[in-house]
Parts: sequence; structure tokens; C-alpha cells
Amino acid sequence: MTVPVLLDVDTGIDDAMAILFAVAHPDIDLLAITCVAGNTSLENVVNNTLRVLDTAGAPAIPVAAGAVRPLIEPPRSSHVHGSDGLGGVALPATTRVPDARHAVDLLRDTLLAAAEPVTIIALAPQTNLALLLRQYPEVVPHIERILFMGGSASGGNATPVAEFNVWHDPEAAAIVIDSGAPCFMYGLDVFNQVTIDQADADALRAAPGASSRLAGALLYFQMADDVDGEADPDGYAGHIGDAGAVCALVDPGALRVEHRPVRVQLSGDGRGQTIVDRRQRAGEDANHGGATAAVSIDVALDVDAGRYARLFLDTVALLP
Repeated sequence: MTVPVLLDVDTGIDDAMAILFAVAHPDIDLLAITCVAGNTSLENVVNNTLRVLDTAGAPAIPVAAGAVRPLIEPPRSSHVHGSDGLGGVALPATTRVPDARHAVDLLRDTLLAAAEPVTIIALAPQTNLALLLRQYPEVVPHIERILFMGGSASGGNATPVAEFNVWHDPEAAAIVIDSGAPCFMYGLDVFNQVTIDQADADALRAAPGASSRLAGALLYFQMADDVDGEADPDGYAGHIGDAGAVCALVDPGALRVEHRPVRVQLSGDGRGQTIVDRRQRAGEDANHGGATAAVSIDVALDVDAGRYARLFLDTVALLP
């Protein structure tokens, strides 16, 4: 049986690979895609999403534009995906037209119309989801779970302690975790582990199918350096990034998962940090009345990286 899925994306390099995977995998019924500003501008995110769907030969999947900025912070984007979000990878113009509804309304309508609870896979800042859950809390029983790429139980990338998606809109992430919908955190602890060998990426770039060639090109994109804006000189990158979170839906057995209390830090130098309590017994904060409320969610802490790499390659190979 297929799993009904809604994707929420800020389509940059790895979101594009996640979309290819989601379209291709036979166990996923991709109901709709909603877009939010994050890796790049909302306009770029929508255009990138539509063009990736074209490349994948996808059916007419609704795609809607959502939030143009975080709930509180000013609009901003990540430099690491290039000016267009796809690292300059050339894709033909699309004839697909975005859904006229706002992303929040497309999410609501799709959830309420579905015959069974739907899994939301969030690969971006969670602004759209926070707006949905605040405006339409009646959708929560219709959500199987929210599987989000974001956060970390260790270090960060946007700051020393904060991962980009959560750092971009910490209030939104806090609202989602506290919404009552079951949540699953696929964070940097596993995100950074799953890579594709250069030989496999070369084979993708030489494949006859447009989707495989796109995946190969995206795997070669080098993130810009934080200091000088130039591409990483160390050579091939090969991370599937957000696509690993979609792998987590269809092959959860490759992950080591713990159910842990998590809260989002909303102030100070740690703003955007996901504080994951991995202690085995109560600490001094609880003993002295200083414990802060947190919500227990599933947290991915380790992954069989080779297994996800093979799953990604085998699945993308199914596309034209």
C-alpha cells in the first residue's frame, strides 16, 4: 500500500533530489507540494519545483506558493545553493501552472479530503506548517505525522548550535513540535552521513534518463564557502541531503531512533537550537525546579548511510 504524502519544500539542490525520489518511489502517493522561502526566494522555489516535476515526468501534482518570510525574522535565503537555488543547473522552462490557493489552504484542503491520515514531509523552514496549525488546528487528527528535516542533537550549520531550517524560523519549528501532531526529526546527525560515491554520480550524469542526469548534476554542486563565496575546493560533494528524509519514510529500519524531549531555543546565542534531552535520568534542573517544558518526539540519531545511498540510486533509476 502507498503512503499519502504532502511535501513542503524550499527547493534547492537537495529538495530537488527529494522530489525526484518521492515521485519515483512506488510506496509514496505524492498528493501535493507546498513551497516556502528558505534556500532561495519563494518565486525561485516554485519555479524550481515545477521544473523538477517536469524532468521527473510527474503527473499533474498541485504545487502552491506559501510564506515569503519567517514568522518574525526578515526575509533571508541561503547562499549555498547558488543564486537560483539549483546551483545554476539548467532546466527547461515549464508550462505547469501553480495552484491558485495559498500553500496553507492547499495543505488544509488536501488533509481534510484525504481518505486516511497523511504524512507531511517538511524539508524547509516550517513557516507554512506553523501557519496551518495555528489557523486550522482541526487538521491535526488528519496528520499521520510530520517528518521534518531540521534540527540537530549535536552541532549546527547555520550557527554553531542551530541547523538552517530551524534557525531560519525557530518560532515556526516550536509551534509545529508543540502542535500535538506526532513529529519525527531527521536532523544533521543523519543528514550529513548519506553520500553518493563519485563513480555512481558519474554514472547518473551519463545515464539516458533526464532525471538521472539531473540527480548526477545536483550531486556535483559544491556549496559556496562561507568566507569568500567560492565553491568548496575539496572536490566532489555527493550529499543527498533532504532526500534522506524521504528515504526515512520508506525505510525507517536503516535509522537508529530515540524518543526524546525536544524544545527549540528562541532567544540568545542559541536561538534556533533544537535542545534534545538525551539524559537517562532527571537532572539538577528538575530537582531544583528549573526544568523547561519539552515535547517528546522521535529523533533520528544514526543511519546506515550505504543503505540509503543505494535506495536513492535504485529509486531515481526508475524515472524517465
